[in-house]
This record gives sequence, C-alpha cells and structure tokens, in this order.
Amino acid sequence: MRDTINQAARRIPSWLLYTIGALLAVWLVWQAGSGALGPDPVKALEHAFGEKGLQLLIASLCITPLRWAGINLLKFRRALGLLGAAFVTLHFATWITLDMGLRGSEILSDLFKRPYIVIGFVGFLLLIPLVATSNHRAIKKLGSAGWNRLHWLSYPAILAGAVHFVMIGKVYTLESGLYLAAVVGLLVARRLKAQQKALRTA
Repeated sequence: MRDTINQAARRIPSWLLYTIGALLAVWLVWQAGSGALGPDPVKALEHAFGEKGLQLLIASLCITPLRWAGINLLKFRRALGLLGAAFVTLHFATWITLDMGLRGSEILSDLFKRPYIVIGFVGFLLLIPLVATSNHRAIKKLGSAGWNRLHWLSYPAILAGAVHFVMIGKVYTLESGLYLAAVVGLLVARRLKAQQKALRTA
C-alpha cells in the first residue's frame, strides 16, 4: 500500500496542487457571487477561505508523520504550505475589504473587542516570512540550518490559526475541536519524535 501511494505521488506534479487551489478559490468566489453560500455571502466566503487555509496548513503538518510511516509526500509540503498561506491571505483580505470596507476605526475596534482576531492576525503575520523564504534562493542564502530554524514559525502560526478558528464560533463545535486537536496532536508527535532522536544521538 505504501509503495503504491509513493509511486502515485512520484507521478503527480506538484504544480497540479497549485492549479487545484486556484480553481477552488475561483469556485468559492463564484459561489459567493451566485448566492450559493447563503444569505450572507461575504461572511460565508470569509469563513470558507479561512477554513480551507487551515485545512491545507494542517495537511502540510501531516507530511512528516506520514514519512515516519513510510509514505513520502515531501514534494507536496511546500505547495500545501503556500496554498494554505494563500487562502489565509484571502480570508484576511475578504475580512478587511468586503467585510470591514477598509474602515480603519472599525478594524481597530474589532481588534480590541474580539481577541480571536488578534490571534488570527498574529498567525497571519508569522506566515509572511515563511512564504517569503519558501524558495531555493532563500534556502541557499539562509543556509539549511537557518532556514529550518525560521520555518519553525509554521508551528505557532498554524496553532494560532486553529485557536482562531475555535474562538471565532459563537459555540464550540466538534469540527472546530477536531481541528485544534489535530494541530496539537501533530505538534506533540513532532516534539516527542525530536526528543527520541536527541536521546538516540546523545
């Protein structure tokens, strides 16, 4: 089974993920424009962009644990991370333009009244240097060790996104709880794996 998955992954070009992501974004916008997202299409579109971004970022976190199990999807990790960041950016852009209408005073008021917006914004800011350095030139300039240290920011960024998603709802749901549990579980698993590796090399 693992060999079958690995062979199929080798045949799939990573650019296909970018194409699917772009089509998904266009489809969501079209749904909002056609009224298919309900009576408040702006809020629905904003939520959809944010949720897709979180799902993609969680998927990028799954790549390393899958590799421990012998499933090598490493070639897709960058695409998943960049697509996740792109959908988070669309989520933020929809909120600040279509929802808030670029009204600075209302945006600042929301930041003070709703802590989950601050948490989400911090996560968004943490993604910016990751996106900016997700290329071969940046890796070469920073060096492998420096690049890896910088990209540890992905962990608090994704965790902030999951907490933001949980807090944004008026009631806590099983879905939002599962997202947060998945992120926490993946981060704990990575930490335990790192500790095991350190013990073996000590």
